[in-house]
Amino acid sequence: MPRHDPAPRSSIANPHAWARFRTIMRWMTLLGIACVIGALAYLRDGGTPMTAQVVIATALGVFLTVLVGTGLMSLIFLSHGSGHDEQVDDPFDERR
Repeated sequence: MPRHDPAPRSSIANPHAWARFRTIMRWMTLLGIACVIGALAYLRDGGTPMTAQVVIATALGVFLTVLVGTGLMSLIFLSHGSGHDEQVDDPFDERR
């Protein structure tokens, strides 16, 4: 019979892991801004007409893509650093 997961503990919120997550996301925000500048420069040098719609769509698309990709990867580090990974019960663990 399957066992229920224990109630989540409130002590798994590691302040160091959250600080590292915020630091990573600050750097990735700067990287996203640099990528937007690079994408707009590439389009301008390529001869693409730079209407307001093109600038807005490119800026939002590139920036949000960088933030979502790096944000999801940062959440993996946060999950590992905060102790969430240790609470998972492995059904294939033979030590039980």
